[in-house]
Amino acid sequence: MNDKYKTIDITDRTFDFGVRIVKLVNQMPRTPAGFSIGGQTIRSGTSIGANIQEAQSAHSRKEFIYKMNIALKEARETEYWLKIIIQVDMLNTSVVKALIIENEEIIKILSTIIKKTKSNS
Repeated sequence: MNDKYKTIDITDRTFDFGVRIVKLVNQMPRTPAGFSIGGQTIRSGTSIGANIQEAQSAHSRKEFIYKMNIALKEARETEYWLKIIIQVDMLNTSVVKALIIENEEIIKILSTIIKKTKSNS
């Protein structure tokens, strides 16, 4: 895990990730594919943190788990779009790969949070 993120809260970490996604999409080519894939990437990539924020205000453990599962699904979708961006050579591969690595770490964290929350029920 990147030392920079070891002590950062998941809400802050996913906010930073969302900002990086927005910056990445702003660099994408202004083509039909760029607009379409960019739109999908920005929606899923920023939705991760938004759903985690919503989970923080959950009225029950069940609602918390539900929102965290949505965040996890959005993270998995984001990984898909980032891999498409690499495969079709839309952007600098090293920048996108760094985001994929961060996204994979977020997926692991979310999976652990969900698992631990379920086991504490």
